[in-house]
Amino acid sequence: MTFLNSLINNSKEHKEPFKHWELNEPLSNEAISEIINADIPNVAEHNLTYDGTRAIDGGAPEFRKGIASGGKAIKFRCFVTKQNADQFPNLVKFIKELQSEKTYRKISEIINKDLSNSFVRVEVICDRKGFWLKPHCDIKEKLLSCLLFVNKFNESESLGTDFYNSNLEKIKTVPYKHNYGYFFSSGPNTWHGMEKKEIVKERRCLQVNYVSFPTDWKVD
Repeated sequence: MTFLNSLINNSKEHKEPFKHWELNEPLSNEAISEIINADIPNVAEHNLTYDGTRAIDGGAPEFRKGIASGGKAIKFRCFVTKQNADQFPNLVKFIKELQSEKTYRKISEIINKDLSNSFVRVEVICDRKGFWLKPHCDIKEKLLSCLLFVNKFNESESLGTDFYNSNLEKIKTVPYKHNYGYFFSSGPNTWHGMEKKEIVKERRCLQVNYVSFPTDWKVD
């Protein structure tokens, strides 16, 4: 159980600017391969620009305005679901580990939040030139926010997530190191984002959440 092993043996707690944990080697090589090879459309090729949010389905807010679905049919987000599970057998294995009682109870203990009635949500991310993410706090429905980095192309470690204090002053950047990442529990002062930086080729990550709303993957 790669993630649980990392959680127990290769994680470190940090208290500033808010309580969070950094993880080393949370992903198997097979899962990493699937993250690298996931086919995710390039925003630039569709004449869209990043708007500082992850709601990029329809591009900038003015592009999405009045569209109830939130965007065009083209999707730029790759959630692992039961529908596409056959494309990601090792990420499904990773999800099953997150669903297991042994794993979610350990995380519940660490973050002091009950995950026994939660659902797992996993998204493969490929950020490219022009990406940025304005400082924000996650919605309360995200019981756990976790981002795991896959730095195949030796991109700058500065491409990690930026953490801010309540005055929105940047306090630290979690380094964008290969098979590395962080997690925290959502709260009113968990400000994070990514300032505009140079992405040479791509910034691959795996976004992992335990959420209170239904997904295909309820915990066991």
